Amino acid sequence: MCGICGFTGERDDAALAAMMRRLSHRGPDGDGLLHDPALGVSLGHRRLAVVDLAGGSQPMETADGRLAVVFNGEIYNHAALRRELTGRGHRFETHHSDTEVLLHGWREWGEELPKRLNGMWAFALMDRERRSLFLSRDRFGEKPLFYTARPGFFAFASELSSLIVHPRVPAEISRKSIKKYFAYGYIPAPGSLYQGVQKLPAGANLLLELESLSSRISHHFTFSIDAPEDLPENAEEAWSREIREILSRSVAERLVADVPIGVFLSGGIDSSAVTAFAAKAKGDEPVRTFSIAFAEKSFDESAYARRTAGLFNTIHTEAACHMESARGIAPQVLSMLDEPMGDSSILPTWLLSRETRKSVTVALSGDGGDELFAGYDPFKALALADFYAKLVPKPLHRAILMVVSRLPVSHGYMSLDFKLKRTLTGLSHASRLWNPVWMGPLSPSELCDLFREPADPEEIYEEAISAWEAGGPKNIVDKTLEFFTRLYLADDILVKSDRAGMMHALEIRAPFLDKDLCELVRRIPWRVKLKNGRTKHILKKALEPVLPGDILHRRKKGFGVPVGDWFRRGLFQPGEIPGEAPGFTARALGDHMAGRRDHRLFLWNAYVLGFFT
Repeated sequence: MCGICGFTGERDDAALAAMMRRLSHRGPDGDGLLHDPALGVSLGHRRLAVVDLAGGSQPMETADGRLAVVFNGEIYNHAALRRELTGRGHRFETHHSDTEVLLHGWREWGEELPKRLNGMWAFALMDRERRSLFLSRDRFGEKPLFYTARPGFFAFASELSSLIVHPRVPAEISRKSIKKYFAYGYIPAPGSLYQGVQKLPAGANLLLELESLSSRISHHFTFSIDAPEDLPENAEEAWSREIREILSRSVAERLVADVPIGVFLSGGIDSSAVTAFAAKAKGDEPVRTFSIAFAEKSFDESAYARRTAGLFNTIHTEAACHMESARGIAPQVLSMLDEPMGDSSILPTWLLSRETRKSVTVALSGDGGDELFAGYDPFKALALADFYAKLVPKPLHRAILMVVSRLPVSHGYMSLDFKLKRTLTGLSHASRLWNPVWMGPLSPSELCDLFREPADPEEIYEEAISAWEAGGPKNIVDKTLEFFTRLYLADDILVKSDRAGMMHALEIRAPFLDKDLCELVRRIPWRVKLKNGRTKHILKKALEPVLPGDILHRRKKGFGVPVGDWFRRGLFQPGEIPGEAPGFTARALGDHMAGRRDHRLFLWNAYVLGFFT
């Protein structure tokens, strides 16, 4: 796990050094740089040594000098690819570096290389013979990659804060991105906080021709559901067996490292499954597991984590924490966040990462299980929402929403009034906007009020609309799966994990995002994932031989924090919003503190944004 950066044009050692310094938390174990005067390319790397500690230094070049690469991530099938490439005549210099596999893989397969990789990555590979620079990002966006392409100049970096320290990258905030931030709670790819700076989307490549500095983007992967209408005979049993086999193999592959490794254990289905398969793979060697225990009962899951840890005889570390501790670290965490992202669970994730890094360098997580297997609350609401939207006339719907909006406000974790109000607000719009409006801080009408100008849903929600309409007619469950996987997973969940982990130089690996598991899951019909209102049905069935019923069928609880209560008590003040209508935030804060409205999401997102404006 590392940080990478680079740019074209004249050599500028001071700029490269500044970019690398901004990435030092991602790679505390070493650094390296390369400048090619003929091609006008500078590459920088900060290393967190995890695999081949002696031989994995970067930038790494081939013996003949043709290729050079800087790489952030892990390739889990690198040993198999190395054997294949060796059989094709390639000679490796390192003992078992996955980075070197990228170099020989490019020489053998060119732009087809990413399709062969099973792992998480962001890399930039310079080909002196082709006079090109090739950038690639993994299927789901586990590893970040920002870039800017301007006349006569191109630059890239693992983090936005690294990119903008280059003197040729102006940091001018994008008004459009701020609108999207308050629509989604994050800035979806390819946008970023700054004008002229993009995120390379998950599953995408960028090929830069170094002579002309012209570039083209291609996609080596886009998540989409391609499931049959009819269930094959004994399908659930067959799929359950395959899920167990692939997940078991995926966990075992992600336990390979030359440094200590552990597992995040919340006690939920996904992290408990990862723990179970890790224990199986380790055999007699105990697995190290880590969890956070909150003093506030409505947010605490530690009893389930202890139950799972006991079942599999792990060496379990439980860090005790009060929510006030989480509140106290907010300024420190958010000031290092790199780009505004309004998921408040970044705070406990940061705390968990801090405690975990005291003992290990790598941790496995359950990220991806909810997105692939329909695990979130909105999936339960889809059938009722579709029925409601078709049968309830719009005038009556508005009246119902007005009545519900007057319900007493509760600041408990995912309280009934909170979910009901957000669901009905989403149903005020076309079905393709349900998911982003349900999840986002502000509705389209509120965006209009905030910025004093019309908010065109076609522009603001273009990414969600594109995901909803991709692939033609599909069931709303499949469309929702694609929304959560393409947008929410890539631009919220994985950003949170990457930033929280790397603030402590902790590498986080996600077995549920395995290439083979993804290919299987996308072929499983929605009604087997969401069966009779039961979320993650096929995953739970697959895990019946692995986990006890009280873990499999427990009520889902996310990694939440009581930001609504913090604002009600006046502990936080929202930040300044560029272009804000006078009084909008003040009214929202006043209504929230008086208990008239629940504006927790908007206020928290405004508070986070204050660290960037």
